[in-house]
Amino acid sequence: MAFAITQTCCNDASCVSVCPVNCIHPAPGEPDFGDTDMLYIDPQACIDCGACADACPVDAIFSVESLSEQLKPYAGLNAAYYADQAAGSADPSPNFHVWDEPVFDRVIPADFEPLDVAVVGTGPAGMYAVEDLLLHTNSRVTLIDRLPVAGGLVRHGVAPDHQATKKIGETFARFHKHPRLRLRLGVEVGRDVTVDELASRHDAVIYAVGASSARGLGIPGEDLPGSLAATDVVAWYNGHPDAPADAVDLAAERVVVVGNGNVALDVARILTMDPEALAGTTISPAALASLRSSKVREVVVLGRRGPEDAAYTRPELLGLAAQQDVDLVVDDHDPRIGEAIDAAADGSKAALLRGVQREAVDWSAPPPHGQRRIVLRFHSAPREVAGDTQVRGLRVTGPAGGAGNASDARDAGDVEVAADLVIRAVGYRGTPVDGLPFDERTGTIPHTGGRVDGRQRDYVVGWIKRGPSGGIGANRACAKETVGTLLDEAIAGRLPRRDRPGVVRRMAQRVRG
Repeated sequence: MAFAITQTCCNDASCVSVCPVNCIHPAPGEPDFGDTDMLYIDPQACIDCGACADACPVDAIFSVESLSEQLKPYAGLNAAYYADQAAGSADPSPNFHVWDEPVFDRVIPADFEPLDVAVVGTGPAGMYAVEDLLLHTNSRVTLIDRLPVAGGLVRHGVAPDHQATKKIGETFARFHKHPRLRLRLGVEVGRDVTVDELASRHDAVIYAVGASSARGLGIPGEDLPGSLAATDVVAWYNGHPDAPADAVDLAAERVVVVGNGNVALDVARILTMDPEALAGTTISPAALASLRSSKVREVVVLGRRGPEDAAYTRPELLGLAAQQDVDLVVDDHDPRIGEAIDAAADGSKAALLRGVQREAVDWSAPPPHGQRRIVLRFHSAPREVAGDTQVRGLRVTGPAGGAGNASDARDAGDVEVAADLVIRAVGYRGTPVDGLPFDERTGTIPHTGGRVDGRQRDYVVGWIKRGPSGGIGANRACAKETVGTLLDEAIAGRLPRRDRPGVVRRMAQRVRG
């Protein structure tokens, strides 16, 4: 019986490197690697050895025969990936695949002297860089984070009910005690140490500072009380040190989440699920107490485009649809929505909505009583956050072509969704690091192959390098490129050694003082 990869897949390809028959794809070096929702096991080629399951850092791989009811659809998703590949090949045989061999190795001269490298940021991007340096070179690493706790996105960005995904933090944490690593928490670049100081006392500095600010909607009223960024909500329920315990008021019966990426689904799911199911997870105690007294009965997930173009991944949608105590509804206000769902190819994101209830929702009425629900509303762009001193609703574009709600043929025009809480989940954005160049348009630090433009010793990795795209595992290939550029320049002699008398000690003194 074959194995299958499921919802919590992190895409970092740890499983690929141990597979003896090369049956997990897309692999590093293949065109689709980093672009698919997850990795997939070929059920025809799998020899049922279980090596991939043992290597998986997030417990995402199971034998098909042991899949729970909630996870059974993933057997089909894995098989469908290979059916699609075969359909596009020159050979019509369903067993015909042409794959590249995965490549992970790097060759370093035997007489290569140790590098002193500082890595700023303890999230996945920084830790994949640390892992590469410690396992494949003889470098000494100083790992720095401005927060008093390590973990970055894994600790403060992954939803608390995704405990398997958070397990990758344990893999990263083992490097914190590596004999060639010094961990310095509570040290902020720009406050406790400057960019130039770090560069002067290390052979190289890798910045893995992420994209911590939220993109705005650019519409009237978005700064009203009751209008929040998803970054604030995620930080609140994950207990981020910067998030106040009362950051989110759940007195609203209806909440609108603008955006339809994975973060939007995370927020909708956490706000509607049974709080007792979150007890015992890593959720903030203050957030759990607030959820227990929450008045939220409905969360509306608002998307500008149709279901075929939704930004969320199929695993996240399947996870949302699998909730037993929360109804999932598609607002059938626009005929294009049903047409797209019915015409979608099997296995696509839109096709996964075929079994979901559709109805034309009256947004002027309060949410229905009974079981909590999540409503997916597509083809709706936000126009204005309505309210005077407090959010009272969100005005969005009406149906295309001037049609009103299908049920009552109301007049054309914008629709106001009555709500007391609006959450903006339209993307993250990087913030400048004092002393480094910054591209305001993209919210990233300009670079060439990971080396910061105009800086000899400074490098970037993760979202501050490529923008807020890709999940945890995408950072592995990103870190490999950056570390590769760093090592190429070191081997070529373009990183002259510097005296390094104790910048770490001075940082510690400043923090204590």
